[in-house]
Amino acid sequence: MTAPPENLADRPAIAVASDDLLSELLRSVRLNGEGVVRYAPPPDFSVGFADTGSLHIVEAGRLALRIDGSPHVEHLDRGDFVLLPRGDRHHIADAGEPASWLCGTFAIGDPQASHLLGSLPAVIILRGGENPALEGLEVARKMLGLEMQAPTQGSAVMVARILDLIFIQIMRTWAAGPDAEPNWLAGAFDPQIGLALSAMHREPAHEWTVEELARVCSLSRSTFAARFAERVGKPPATYLAHVRLDAAMGLLRDTSLPVTHIAERVGYTSEPAFSRAFKSRYGTPPARWRRDARGR
Repeated sequence: MTAPPENLADRPAIAVASDDLLSELLRSVRLNGEGVVRYAPPPDFSVGFADTGSLHIVEAGRLALRIDGSPHVEHLDRGDFVLLPRGDRHHIADAGEPASWLCGTFAIGDPQASHLLGSLPAVIILRGGENPALEGLEVARKMLGLEMQAPTQGSAVMVARILDLIFIQIMRTWAAGPDAEPNWLAGAFDPQIGLALSAMHREPAHEWTVEELARVCSLSRSTFAARFAERVGKPPATYLAHVRLDAAMGLLRDTSLPVTHIAERVGYTSEPAFSRAFKSRYGTPPARWRRDARGR
C-alpha cells in the first residue's frame, strides 16, 4: 500500500502546460471571485451594478440587461449565463415576467493597468436551453446554490473558487465559439497564434520581429501577420507594446526596482523612451504612477 503524503506539499503536482497562456493572463489581471447573492425583486424593478466584474445566472423568468450609455437591450432567459468581465456599469430590469437570478461579483486588481480586460467585450452571454457547452456551468451553478442554502466553514472560499471556475469556463467557451471577437483570448485559443502570444508574454524584452514570431508558429511571414491581425485584432508590434507596458505596470506596482531597470527589463533601450510610452498610455509618468498607486 502506498503511504499517504504527510502534508499537502507532498501531494503529486498537477501537470500544467508550459504554454497555458490563458492561466497566465488571468493571473496577471488579478481577477478573483468575491461573493454571490440571489435577486428575486418585485415587478417593475431595476437593479444597478457598477465598477466590479459581474456574473448573472438567470434562474427563472425574463430579464432585460442594458449597459449604461448604450441604447441596446439584451433580453435574458432562464439558464443564460452572463459575464461582464470589465466591470462596466449596467442595469438589470423587469422584462414582464417574475424573475430571479444569481449575481456573483469579482474583484478586479486594477482594470486600468492592463489592456487584457479592456480588450474584452463589455458583456459575454452564453444562452441556456439545449446547450451542451453549459453542462459544466450548470454543475457549478448547483454547487453555488448548495453553498448559499447551507453555508458552513469554508463556504466563502468555496463560493469564490466556484466563481473563478465559472469565469474561466465562460471565457473558454466564448473564445472557442463562432461569436468570439478578435482579441488576445481568441488568439490564445488559436493553436499557432497562441504560440506567438505565449512567446511575447514570456519574454517581453526580446526584440521580437514578425519573421521570428512567424517561425515560432511555423508559418510564413505574410500568413502569420494576416492571421495574427485576424485573431487578435491588432498587428504583432502593437500587441507587443501593450505587453511591455503591462509588464512594466506590474513591476512598478510590485517591486522597488528603479524606473531605468524596469525600462530595460521590458525591452526599452532608454528610460526617456519608456517614460514617453508609459505616459502616452496611462496619462502619467511611471515614477508618479508608482507613487499614486502606493498611496491608494
